[in-house]
Amino acid sequence: MSDDFRPSPEALLKQSAREGRGRLKIFLGAAPGVGKTYEMLLDGAEKLRAGIDVVIGVVETHGRADTQALVAPFEIVPRRIVEHRGHNLAEMDLDAILERRPQLALVDEFAHSNVEGSRHPKRWQDVQELLDAGIDVATTLNIQHVESLNDVVASFTRVRVRETVPDSVFEQAEIEVVDIPPDDLIDRLKDGKVYVPEEATRALQHFFSKPNLSALREMALRRAAMSVDRQMLEMLDAGAMPGAYAGGERVLVAVSEQPGCDTLIRVAKRLSDALKAPWTAVVIETARAETFGEEQRQRIADVLRLAASLGATIARMPAENVAQGLLDQIAASRATQLVLGKSRRSWWFELRHGSVVQRMIKEGPEGLALHVIPATRPAENRGRGLAPLVDGWGGPVPYVIAVLLVALTTVIDHFAQPLVGAGGLDLIYLLPVILTAQRFGLRPGLFASLVAGLAYNFFFLPPLHTFTIADPQSLLTMLVLIGIAALVSNLAGRLRLRANLSARSASENAQIAAFGQSLARASTWDETASAVCLEVGNLMDCDTMLIAEREGSLRIVAAQPEAAPLGPVDQAAADWCWSRGEPAGRGTATLAAADWQFHPLKTALGTLAVLGLARADGTEPVRADRAVLLSTLTNQAALAHERLKMEGEMHELSLLKERDRLRAALLSSIGHDLRTPLTSVAGAVEALAAETPKSPEVALARREVQRLKRFLDNLIDMVRIDAGALQLEPEPIDLTDAASAAVHDLKETLAKNRIDLAIPATLPLVRADPRLLHHILINLLANAAQHGAPDGPIAIEARRTAGAVLLEVRDRGPGIQPGDEEAIFETFARGKGSDRSGDSGLGLAIVKGFADALGIAVGAATDPDGGAVFTLTISEDKLVAA
Repeated sequence: MSDDFRPSPEALLKQSAREGRGRLKIFLGAAPGVGKTYEMLLDGAEKLRAGIDVVIGVVETHGRADTQALVAPFEIVPRRIVEHRGHNLAEMDLDAILERRPQLALVDEFAHSNVEGSRHPKRWQDVQELLDAGIDVATTLNIQHVESLNDVVASFTRVRVRETVPDSVFEQAEIEVVDIPPDDLIDRLKDGKVYVPEEATRALQHFFSKPNLSALREMALRRAAMSVDRQMLEMLDAGAMPGAYAGGERVLVAVSEQPGCDTLIRVAKRLSDALKAPWTAVVIETARAETFGEEQRQRIADVLRLAASLGATIARMPAENVAQGLLDQIAASRATQLVLGKSRRSWWFELRHGSVVQRMIKEGPEGLALHVIPATRPAENRGRGLAPLVDGWGGPVPYVIAVLLVALTTVIDHFAQPLVGAGGLDLIYLLPVILTAQRFGLRPGLFASLVAGLAYNFFFLPPLHTFTIADPQSLLTMLVLIGIAALVSNLAGRLRLRANLSARSASENAQIAAFGQSLARASTWDETASAVCLEVGNLMDCDTMLIAEREGSLRIVAAQPEAAPLGPVDQAAADWCWSRGEPAGRGTATLAAADWQFHPLKTALGTLAVLGLARADGTEPVRADRAVLLSTLTNQAALAHERLKMEGEMHELSLLKERDRLRAALLSSIGHDLRTPLTSVAGAVEALAAETPKSPEVALARREVQRLKRFLDNLIDMVRIDAGALQLEPEPIDLTDAASAAVHDLKETLAKNRIDLAIPATLPLVRADPRLLHHILINLLANAAQHGAPDGPIAIEARRTAGAVLLEVRDRGPGIQPGDEEAIFETFARGKGSDRSGDSGLGLAIVKGFADALGIAVGAATDPDGGAVFTLTISEDKLVAA
């Protein structure tokens, strides 16, 4: 294995960035109740006894006596009290901790969201500021709060948490897993050590089921192992320490030009999936690679494309031979599993080149697992008869030049002989050998060494002008000359090969860097498209075009040189590439009859553009040996387009925020300006009602004033929703009482409607904010009264389903127009041609905003029997067991 093992610049940069910062330690658990806070306090107490200055920034004991007892020895930094919408809330005092400057701060609940108006919206951002100040922090986190795992956890627990921590922050930390078996955690739940008994019973039936806990436990252990493995590799790379250090498995598969290599890729993919390990496909570039034909180069490109599509990292390793290149790549990637194909080679090939498998067995690092996959057919021989023997010797020009150089050296030796004598002439013959090998490679150099030896024998060894050697010493001299010349030629040839490989690699890296700089200078879509076409066209030596969606259709936005409109087949290939996100056109498996070859510029945001390549002579647009370079260029171009798209979305978002701010200010101003005169009008109407209680005009005025007041309340509530100024005060609520209270408050509005109340008494209580739930029901009932059938019935029904309680409000109006089921909940939205038209459009927006704040799902549909039905879905975690 190569001894040239240097520290990784990237790893050194990461280490230097951490200098002067505090260290972050995360106590990671699979679920609440595993004892993360308890373990954090135990660890802090141990450090406190060791003389380290430890303070508590924030710790949530949840009323547990044993946890509360551990808090006693610590200095507690008082929390800051924040007044928020009429309530006093306690938050961690970041400034006080920074001023106190302890060595270690204990900060519970890493993913916590701070109260509105705090310096940072999230507690993990507070922790980052403490770390920047050089303060060590210990904190706690559940696995479902890791950003990349949030949706995975939600897929089987049916619970999606809104508070997450970015993976980049998580990966900076030292991880300590706090783990207990699922059965033990379930026992703790039953004993009331995690939740109160009623909540524990519901939790055991849903989130804390044994299958869920087992899956979460495995996820926490695996994610912690991945982070530890990544940190270990960074330390090894920074310290230039060789060895695999197999804390985690890493798979490497060797790709060659031989048929059937795609089998190796699939084997490596299955192995990677089984081990849950990252994997890399590597091509070793040797002198033989220079002699590959177009078919072999294309085969390598196809295999690498398959590997990339299956999630592999692609690598190219220049080396003198395949075995040495594999050993270097194993050291660089610290692979623990090597997938290698065993070709059915001839004995002559193995005699000349050796067996890569045997060398891996002998020289591979300790602990490397070698998976040898036998080839199903013989290795490909390029040519028949004598062709394999002469293959790679090249044209006649290098050999003619070698003969001429030897002839020139012979002339020089003829005139130098009287000066240096016959004994020193042989060294001069090394010059043409070195020059030939350095300029043309190993084989012309070997030929030059043979010609030089024969020339020295013919012209300078007695008997002269014959190939006969009379003196044994002269024979030895000529053999030594040929041997030294061959050795020098071999060394010079290898040096030239290594220089060529290094130059090619450096050239490609320089081209990629220049391409990246060109994209970085582009600030608009048109500039970026032009830069992509120009640079890719120059690097790949072909015509290029960039196709993107403009005004709802695919159009050519840039081309180099100017391109004619696409024909039907090319247009179909471009459409396929855009819609499927896969290459199409000439040289691919899709619509190969096209003149252009199309590649998607695809990122996590989807396909953003399509890059087309073609040649004027109709040949393959991309040479096989340039396929990996093209893949790198398209990835960079895709990232440039992603940057522009995100910048555009951020600009649009800022405009929307400004618009919403102005709208909220307008609504707030209108609401407050109307409240005073409306109060006066309401008072005057009430006074008239007292004087003339039976007047129909006064009764109408009272109803309209109440309606206007309700509209004004909706305006003000909408402002509060938009501003996020909702403060929840949940408590157990009986749905029957909630529905009855809403009906009572709307008794005048609902005077002509029959109310059918069907809420079973056996339903559990609902944990919600009573004021917000009251607003939801009032708006739904008012909507039903206004848009339902005149004097028609309004039904309020509730029923229990698996995992939820459904509360429905039905009317007997025309129903909701298909397609408007979600749009009617938008602010100022009104259904077209349905029973939802004709109002302000605020009532249902209020319903949606308050329901989201309560964590209740709301939906609308048309009843098959006629009318509209609005459904509130109250999930199991919000129910209070009887």
